[in-house]
Amino acid sequence: MTALKQYQRIEATGLWRPSPDEQRREVVVSIGEATLTITDFNDRALTHWSLAALERQNPGKFPAIFNPDGDPDETLELEQSETTMIEAIDRLQRAIERARPHPGRLRWASVGGVVAAVAAVLLFWLPGALQSHVEKVVPEIKRQDIGNTILQRIERVSGRACASADAQPALQRLAQRTGVRRIVVLPAGVRESLSLPGGIVLLNRALVEDSEDPAVAAGYVIAERTRARLHDPLDDLLDKTGPTAAFRLLTTGELTPQIVDTYTEQVLAEPRPAVPEDDLLAAFASANLPSTPYAYAVDITGETVLPLIEADPMAGQPLDQVMPDRDWVRLQNICSD
Repeated sequence: MTALKQYQRIEATGLWRPSPDEQRREVVVSIGEATLTITDFNDRALTHWSLAALERQNPGKFPAIFNPDGDPDETLELEQSETTMIEAIDRLQRAIERARPHPGRLRWASVGGVVAAVAAVLLFWLPGALQSHVEKVVPEIKRQDIGNTILQRIERVSGRACASADAQPALQRLAQRTGVRRIVVLPAGVRESLSLPGGIVLLNRALVEDSEDPAVAAGYVIAERTRARLHDPLDDLLDKTGPTAAFRLLTTGELTPQIVDTYTEQVLAEPRPAVPEDDLLAAFASANLPSTPYAYAVDITGETVLPLIEADPMAGQPLDQVMPDRDWVRLQNICSD
């Protein structure tokens, strides 16, 4: 022990009393490997005290009074002039304490590790697990209710959905033809198209009014249906509004107006996520719809959507009519009322 080598030759004089009934006597104090040795002036050992079990009764005061642990009646007094010995005792006690095993520290370190692990689970795993669970347990009727609520919020910005009575049957048949539950045409608000929870697809009125081919509008619906399969709109809502929304939906079955507004503002401002071309082509093939009209509507030059044109699943095949011309004309006038 480095500290012991420095102090092992130190001696001091002090007053030792073995009990309160006896007189104090002058003694010589020396330091051993782990003990304080008290001897008389004839070098006869009177007692040995363990440094690890040595207590000071009056820290910071003089004369410094020490006693063995558990026996305050046996005392040793060292005057202030014996500062070197007093400092040596203090330093050696600290060195002995550092050398001891500290199971409590290990225990606290273990507890701290467990707490940190639990905190990490709560912070990183639980929100995702909660969101995944909510997506699985929310019934379709509730998804439709959420979609309708979001639609109502969007209508505050876009204006009310186009609802010409003559065009509604044609719009329903287009939804059936493209495999979605409901299509809603909006006068503004959405850039082109948007999927909402509950199988609702929103289309900007320009997609039906400015095109002569109903395959364009149908293509946007197919693209949104495919996007919704890859990126669940409810999952998107929970991603954008955080675990609080997921927890509230799980516990109450409802979303606050603030949560719906937050999602609506974000989803209308952000561009739609890209859909892999292979998935799009498979969806067009499954619906027996050509992908070329949609591709040119997305990019009139065709440069960025070339695979959708070159690999059109219906190229060279007889095409089923998307809808009768009379239905398409009625649909083009859906916003006229």
